[in-house]
Amino acid sequence: MRNKFDRQLSLLNTELVTMGALCEEAITNAVAYLTDNEESSKILCLDADRQIDEKERDIETLCLKLILQQQPVAKDLRIVSAALKMISDMERIGDQASDIVEIAPYVAKKGTLSETHIREMAEATIKMVSESVESFVQMNLDIAYLVMDYDNVVDDLFDKVKRELIKSIAERQDDAEALMDLLMIAKYLERIGDHAENIAEWVIYSITGEHRKSSKNKEDDFSRGGMK
Repeated sequence: MRNKFDRQLSLLNTELVTMGALCEEAITNAVAYLTDNEESSKILCLDADRQIDEKERDIETLCLKLILQQQPVAKDLRIVSAALKMISDMERIGDQASDIVEIAPYVAKKGTLSETHIREMAEATIKMVSESVESFVQMNLDIAYLVMDYDNVVDDLFDKVKRELIKSIAERQDDAEALMDLLMIAKYLERIGDHAENIAEWVIYSITGEHRKSSKNKEDDFSRGGMK
């Protein structure tokens, strides 16, 4: 029975790595579409989001089978429970990458991207997503804690982008709408970082049985206003 459980747990790890890679692909292509406005980048992002949704269902089914058929206890149960929480955050990451794609054409027309640190934000969020999943597969607390700390980098970049865009809006009111859309994209990236941090939190729980929550308040004006 234990051998069967270990095989299924190994499959769970593989599926989570695949889902994490799809999240990275979705973010990468969303930002590529923002940069080059190439239809192929949009298609790749939306396809990755679709596959993320499918993976969420597959992994959820696998986790439920592990719980019902193998009846894991203690640490094994925490691992499966954490995986169920993680895939919810990864599904949201895919959705937010798709949201970026929806807004991107309006921003690209105004040529405002080069004025900000959006690309750096995207690279930082991809790093967080990749390493949060890696921390789970390796059951590595050090990586999980680093991901949580790295969220400060994404937050700092968001603050920098916000200041840059506020300055640009004041100077170029004709482009204000596109600049506000770019600020929305920056907020989506910041939220992706939050989801990666959530994944790291669940990794810590799966290993230690304790919840480590970020001290920052993630319910801000943007999320209260209806952003995902």
